Order: sequence, then C-alpha cells, then structure tokens
Amino acid sequence: MADTYKKLVATSFSTDFRQAAEIVEEDLPTPGPHEVLVRNRYAAVNATDVNISAGRYELGADLPVDLGVEAAGYVVEVGEKVRQLDEGDAVVTSTLGGGYREYHVVHESNAIHVPEPSPEALSIMVSGLTASIALSEVGGLRHDETVLVTAAAGGTGQYAVQLAHEAGNHVIGTCSTDRKVAFLEELGCDRPVNYTEEDVADVLRAEYPEGVDLVYEAVGGELFDVAVEHLARHGRLLSIGYVSEYEDGPEAVTRERIYTSLIPKSASIHGFFLPHFAEHFGTHVKKLMRMQRSGVLDVRIDDRVFEGVEAVPDAVDYLQSGQSMGKVVVQFPS
Repeated sequence: MADTYKKLVATSFSTDFRQAAEIVEEDLPTPGPHEVLVRNRYAAVNATDVNISAGRYELGADLPVDLGVEAAGYVVEVGEKVRQLDEGDAVVTSTLGGGYREYHVVHESNAIHVPEPSPEALSIMVSGLTASIALSEVGGLRHDETVLVTAAAGGTGQYAVQLAHEAGNHVIGTCSTDRKVAFLEELGCDRPVNYTEEDVADVLRAEYPEGVDLVYEAVGGELFDVAVEHLARHGRLLSIGYVSEYEDGPEAVTRERIYTSLIPKSASIHGFFLPHFAEHFGTHVKKLMRMQRSGVLDVRIDDRVFEGVEAVPDAVDYLQSGQSMGKVVVQFPS
C-alpha cells in the first residue's frame, strides 16, 4: 500500500468544474477507532458535481473543498473498535468529498457491505436510492397511473422509469436522442419523447388530456413549468434537481405564484434531497440489489471509460454535455 494518494479538490468556487478542480497528493490517512480506510475502485459522476465545486452544498465552506460523493471499493484497514467490517470487504460509500480520491476514511456506519465494488452497486447507492425513496416514500407511487420521468435515460431517471413500470403504471420519459429512445423502450418506457424532435407540451396535450398523475422531475426550467401545467387532478410532482440551471445558477422568473396552478387541481410539489431520508437507505438498497440480482432491474452503466483522478473533469464535462446514457463512472487503479 502506498504512503500517499491523490484526490481532487476545488481550489476556487465555480460551476466550471474543470477550472475549480485541482489534483493534490496527501499522506495516506489512518482510520480512527470506529473508522475504516477504503481504497476506491469506482466513483460516480453526478450532475450536481458543479454545485459542489461552486460551494453550494455547505454554506460558509472554506477552500479547498474535497470533491465527489459516492464511491465503491475495498476496505484496506479497520479501526480497533470496528466490528461490522473486515479488511478485504467490498463496500459502497456516500460522503461529501469521498468520491474523487484514491483512498478515504469513513465511519463504519457509512460503509455499506456489498458483494463486490461494481459500478452497478455504486449506481444503486445514490441514483437508485433517489428514485426508489422519492417515488415510494414521498411521491406515493401507485399502479394504473400515468408517470412522467424527465431526463429518463440518465443515472437516476433509468431507475424511475423501471420502478414506475414495475409497479404497473404507464410511463412517459423525456430524452434527447433516438438512441436514448431505444434505450428507454428496452427499460419498459411506454412513451419515450425525444424533445429535440417533439415538443413535450404538445405530446402531453394531445395524448394525455387528463394530465399526468406523478412526475419525477430532474431538469427544471421550462420543462418543470410544462410538467406543472400538465399535472392531473391530485397530481404529484417530485422535484429532485434542476440540471438545466446548475451551470448558470437558478433563473429568475416573473409569473403568477405557484398556488394558482396547484389549488385548482389539488396538486402538489415535493422537493426531494436524498440525505434527508437516511432512515430509508438500508431497506431500499436491499430491495434494489435484490431486484438487480433477479434481473427485474436493469442497471445501465454508460460505456464511456474514464480512468484515474486525472480523468474526472473529462467525465464531468461528458455528463454535462447530455451525451451520457445510464450512470457515468470513473474507475481507479486496482
């Protein structure tokens, strides 16, 4: 085991991830009594990485800021009071700053034991959990409803499509290419909409005049407005992100207040931030992994390969470009 390791930190606050990020080398840390040292094998790339590099996650954060969140790897050293894990165990972790680095120390309670540190297990850790918990615990996922998923071919959208379909719903999914349309059809999406060729509002107006019962919304901006407009009576919208506004910041708009759209339909909007639902992690991780092992859940990993800490800015740029399909990951030397 090396004496030092590399990690990525933000040395300035900016939504330009490449400009903010810098590789640093540090001495290998020693785990405390209840901690484990993990050698990362894979790290997940997320749309919100540009929010972390911009300092939006922790008010008053001081530079430098460690970057990356979820990772999958092996335990290489355990603290003297650790009882749940052993050296050699495969784990997935989700801690702010724990992703884009070759090694990191984490409390044993924040390391979930998995069969192997695979990209699929990593994808389930945050992207899958977000969809599963948001839909079930907040959105009231039912059956025989119409469900709209935006950014449906992305890291978390792919889960929302499959979970809604598996529950017995009619699923609409928005995406940006015909290749993604085919991907969504494979996942069970009943009505993929390539928004570069079809207007989403026109499709909803013509084909779903009664509206949409549940929306899993990750894009924001005009698409959010369209989704609100087409909510059905008692419709629910889950706002899990607004990727269209991450780089330039939230857009200021002037319109009537949102209650004028919600009250006439007894509709609702729920914001969702995964860390606020930690009590549900264990149950939903087990459910998703069971579904994946049985073949019910198809966990897609984008086929673009990114290797090493040095490749992280390229991976973030790739995700932000909208070209990705499934979960984007960076792999580290084994």
